[in-house]
Amino acid sequence: MQRNHTIMQFFEWHIAADGLHWDRLKHAAPELSQAGIDAVWIPPVTKALSAEDNGYGVYDLYDLGEFDQKGTVRTKYGTKQQLTDAMAACSKHGIAVYVDLVMNHKAGADETERFQVVQVDEMDRTKDISKPFEIEGWTKFTFPGRGKQHSSFQWNFNHFNGTDYDAAGKQSGIYRILGENKSWSEHVDREFGNYDYLMFANIDYGHPEVRSEMIHWGQWLIDTLQCGGFRLDAIKHINHHFIKEFASAMKKKRGDDFYMVGEFWNPELQACRHFLDTIDYKIDLFDVSLHYKLHAASKAGRSFDLRTIFDDTLVQSHPMNAVTFVDNHDSQPHEALESWIEDWFKQSAYALILLRKDGYPAVFYGDYYGIGGNNPIPGKKEAIDPLLYARTERAYGDQDDYFDHPNTIGWVRRGIADIEHSGCAVLISNGDAGKKRMFVGKERAGEVWVDLTKTRQERVTIGGDGYAVFPVNGGSVSVWAHPDVPVEA
Repeated sequence: MQRNHTIMQFFEWHIAADGLHWDRLKHAAPELSQAGIDAVWIPPVTKALSAEDNGYGVYDLYDLGEFDQKGTVRTKYGTKQQLTDAMAACSKHGIAVYVDLVMNHKAGADETERFQVVQVDEMDRTKDISKPFEIEGWTKFTFPGRGKQHSSFQWNFNHFNGTDYDAAGKQSGIYRILGENKSWSEHVDREFGNYDYLMFANIDYGHPEVRSEMIHWGQWLIDTLQCGGFRLDAIKHINHHFIKEFASAMKKKRGDDFYMVGEFWNPELQACRHFLDTIDYKIDLFDVSLHYKLHAASKAGRSFDLRTIFDDTLVQSHPMNAVTFVDNHDSQPHEALESWIEDWFKQSAYALILLRKDGYPAVFYGDYYGIGGNNPIPGKKEAIDPLLYARTERAYGDQDDYFDHPNTIGWVRRGIADIEHSGCAVLISNGDAGKKRMFVGKERAGEVWVDLTKTRQERVTIGGDGYAVFPVNGGSVSVWAHPDVPVEA
């Protein structure tokens, strides 16, 4: 019997820039495995603008903390050796590693070049607001610290279709680069008219040399790190047809079990469905729709109808393609997509992604270990660990929903024969304390169940008909299940 799978996003925005994060992962691997985590999504491993950059200001895709570039050998997170040591530790403890790939842009060019552009309206990138003119842009990447090791490819302005700074005029704006067969991709998100351009020097996936080089790099990364999968950043800004081509090439390289998930940050379900259709379902997507539902529920309190929590979410419509999450590095406080789930609802939100049959859930490092920076937030390891235990040991089998009250919902996982004592009953309240009579199976008659969260201290005895009345505190969650150690009623 295959156990439930769970990802941890093993970073948050304010991780210390001490070059020791890969060591933290190496040391955490045993306890993560013990807690029920069998995959980690790690931040970008490639050399960025500086040793403090989180990795999304990507400079050299082939420098994993190996070469002296941008004032540092290591990345924010450590050296290449520290990275491979951490990955070996994960492998030893049965944890797959998913590497974050930033493929939309490049930053920190080594030299400037002069080329023709038009400036476009920042609110509608399909609208030109200037005639063609020449700028001096940071678009030439020669990688003097690495030379031609791993790849001899050097980037110039022909490989980009937009940039945001004219060094000659010292002017910022969004400049579309002119040239033969050069334009914004038509196969991107339609926000701002066309959302191909996001930041820095924008990679042009209409260029055959670019497509070839990026596929070569992905294959090289698989060979170099022997990782279990990729997380693709900002894919609504990348030609969707290239995403399909890239995913197909990676699976051909490593096999169909090579895992890929994309960050397509659009809460509109129809847009997600169209994207999945376009790429032929070759990668999964984070369930942004569910994240925003959880956020709304946490803000609204008892006025939110919990019966609707999964309406219009990816996990409801495409359960085999949804990676569910509560929060991440972009939604944490003071970040670009801030939509932080309120503290009182956090444990309930995790129950909603960890204890149901659909979706591939991801636990956020910032929720588990805490968030650093100027406004630190304590971690909720003690609140999440019981849910991880319940997911690993109890949340199996058929699922019966009791979504019959706006403020108190519940569900039962009926369990399976392969895992002793599997099965559980979950209740969530966003109002007053409540209770619900739920069926867990006649074969459970006489069993004494406890609340694994330890929120409720009483014990519940399953009746001869397989039913029991399970309670929950107001604004809380309880997970009722057979305990590891038998108890008396």
